[in-house]
Amino acid sequence: MNYLSGFGSHVETEAVDGALPVGRNNPQRPAFGLYAEQFSASAFTMPRHENRRSWLYRMRPTADHPPYAPYDGNALLTATGAPGPLAPNRLRWDPPELPAGKDFVDGLVTMLATRDPADLEGVAFHLYRADRPMEKRIFFSADGELLILPQEGRLHLFTEMGRLDVDPGMMALIPRGIRFRVDLPEGSSRGYVAENYGAPFRLPDLGPIGANGLANPRDFEMPVAAYENVDGDHELVQKQGGALWTATLDHSPLDVVAWHGNVAPCRYDLSRFNTMGTVSFDHPDPSIFTVLTSPSDTPGRANADFVIFPPRWMVAEDTFRPPWFHRNVMSEAMGLIKGEYDAKAEGFRPGGVSLHNIMSGHGPDVDSWRKASEAALKPEKLDGTLAFMVETCWPYRPTDYACEHAQSDYDAAWADFPKARIK
Repeated sequence: MNYLSGFGSHVETEAVDGALPVGRNNPQRPAFGLYAEQFSASAFTMPRHENRRSWLYRMRPTADHPPYAPYDGNALLTATGAPGPLAPNRLRWDPPELPAGKDFVDGLVTMLATRDPADLEGVAFHLYRADRPMEKRIFFSADGELLILPQEGRLHLFTEMGRLDVDPGMMALIPRGIRFRVDLPEGSSRGYVAENYGAPFRLPDLGPIGANGLANPRDFEMPVAAYENVDGDHELVQKQGGALWTATLDHSPLDVVAWHGNVAPCRYDLSRFNTMGTVSFDHPDPSIFTVLTSPSDTPGRANADFVIFPPRWMVAEDTFRPPWFHRNVMSEAMGLIKGEYDAKAEGFRPGGVSLHNIMSGHGPDVDSWRKASEAALKPEKLDGTLAFMVETCWPYRPTDYACEHAQSDYDAAWADFPKARIK
């Protein structure tokens, strides 16, 4: 399958020769009787370098649908956390069990929520568990863009703008409002979904790093145009205000024959991340691992950062190499794709989740601290691991489901540290 490279680049692609108009975005008579439709992921009057839009040439306009009705097939997808005061406790969850007979939509479970989607700020942290493909069912979120991370089982995403195959160790980014279907080539899949309500994710500025490093734009792959010419009933499920709504169409809405623009679904192989680190002593802040960022109104304070901790060399001298003990003004929701996380000896397994909210003290557990403190500091390759973090300036509020399923003994990870010896 071919892909188009370049995050945020203006590209054009057509599944049928001659479907793209030349010199005009909205011709009076598009080729083949197609309909020209602009998809805008930003306000019309955003600065040019931040204006995101693509032109889609489709078999029917998306305006062609009946009224929506409430969808009650998933009670675990929500926009709000548990009611009442937000406890400052650190929390951790085991990987969820795979369900029976659920597709991607019905297998979504909200674990953590920040703001109301109507605020156009904040982020939500979901898990998905699916063992059934979406058949004649299409989904999209009007609340935010979806960052999808399979942890077990490959995904095949058929979007309005083309197809994406996404393996564990890759991420897919689906813009707010883009419709898609999820198929399961391996029969089942589970993983993570971060839903960004705020400014669209973008590559972070590199500052003193210079022109190269971290995630390179050319490694983000967008799909070539592909379409379905299928009539018959299709269910369209829309997420709006944290709730799900459903409408029945008489055709597949995945009927875009050609498109051009600078916003589209994309995938990124996380192994292509060019990891930076120290070659002397100490180690940089974890911001050095940022793949994508969604800025807030306060410069330097992210609405959401997507950060990974991939395989890398550890060479720092006279340095405690795992993440240090710390508290900060950002809230950290973490997942583990594979292997072990170097700051936790056990209890944090692939497919699991941990939460450290604003100013929560955290860091390595006792066993990890002792091992790192006593290690002979030679160059060491940290391999076979991939963890990630969705960091936000807003406090995460666990949902009722999350509160009911949290590990009961997470605080014990920091028990029994020996007292420092002062003469």
